[in-house]
Amino acid sequence: MKVQLLEATEDPEELICTAARNDYYDGFVGEESFETVMENIDGESIEEKQETLIGHLLDHGHFGPFEHVQATFAVKGISRSCMAQITRHRHVSFDVQSMRYVSFDDVDPAEVEEGAMVVTPPSASDPDWVGRNQRTGAVDDETVAKREELFQRSVRQSVEDYQELLDLGMPPEDARFVLPIGTKVNMVMSMNARMLMHVADMRAAADAQWEIREMTERVLDLASEWCPITFGHYESEMRNRKNRLAP
Repeated sequence: MKVQLLEATEDPEELICTAARNDYYDGFVGEESFETVMENIDGESIEEKQETLIGHLLDHGHFGPFEHVQATFAVKGISRSCMAQITRHRHVSFDVQSMRYVSFDDVDPAEVEEGAMVVTPPSASDPDWVGRNQRTGAVDDETVAKREELFQRSVRQSVEDYQELLDLGMPPEDARFVLPIGTKVNMVMSMNARMLMHVADMRAAADAQWEIREMTERVLDLASEWCPITFGHYESEMRNRKNRLAP
């Protein structure tokens, strides 16, 4: 998996603060400098004033100003299963690699067993891995070896069958039906800062599946560089809670 920040609002926290100050400001923020707009906020420096205001907004559930700033991420190599989970968030915009128009006829099925084209879950090879709704706990080495062999054989066979169907003239949009839900896909997604925090509440939680949790953690790492005061406060004061951030 790879997650990359493609584009994001410049000076996001200046925009968040300007939008928030508009609600209680007797002038027109469009005609004032940022320093003037923030004049009555506690803090010695402009950064301290931003920390004060952003912390106050998040602590008191005033999430509207965080909808004005947006980031776009490119995600490489997540499973169709993970994609199905993240695309349930209706306030995020997505473009997903199409398996109707992109065929995988040049992938070596032997390499699929090693992780090409299909995501391999940790539980396929880790005897101590215990996931949600699992009927049993940790298993012995012999059992996990059989589990890994079965998984690898199954995904390889699926890709071999898919490619044979293509060779027999079946269109990619129909041949793809035999591919596993773990088939890798690339995606571009855009969301505002409020929605990103809501996604993190849901998908970086301990009870989220390992893959979407890892993807969300990587998105949060990039967000903390882009919007450091906001996501620093989220990390220290709001993380692992249900914050009612959904619009």
